[in-house]
Amino acid sequence: MTIGFMEVLLVKAKGLQQTDVFARMDPYVLLQYKSQEKKSSVLHEGGSSPVWNEKFVFRAEYPGSGDQYKLNLKIMDKDVFSRDDFVGQAIIYVKDLLVEGVENGSAELRPRKYSVVRADNSYCGEIEVGITFTRKEDEYADNDIGGWKDSEY
Repeated sequence: MTIGFMEVLLVKAKGLQQTDVFARMDPYVLLQYKSQEKKSSVLHEGGSSPVWNEKFVFRAEYPGSGDQYKLNLKIMDKDVFSRDDFVGQAIIYVKDLLVEGVENGSAELRPRKYSVVRADNSYCGEIEVGITFTRKEDEYADNDIGGWKDSEY
């Protein structure tokens, strides 16, 4: 099993359906990969075409437990007096990226647009995301660094 880091660049979204009637949406994104979850900043009155330009890092391993190599991006609208609204989601399958990264040391999916869909799978906009995977190198190739051989005893 190879362990590495998957860096996600959340660029922007476009054409999202407004969920607020009297004001512009305050969108944010929940990013989920396996059991890890990250949250973008909330863009106050970001509307239907928000721009984040934020990076998130996830620990990734290949082959790993289970076969679900997918990054789930859930777009939400922050509400003050009620529960946050679900705007839509995009799912990006990253298995091929991980395989290439394990073989070559790193791999990249340059920023591109992915469809955002509602709960009923109807199209409701797009989100632009880039992803890189970097294999973690062994920190110590030699076992005698920092071990008992360096001790005074």
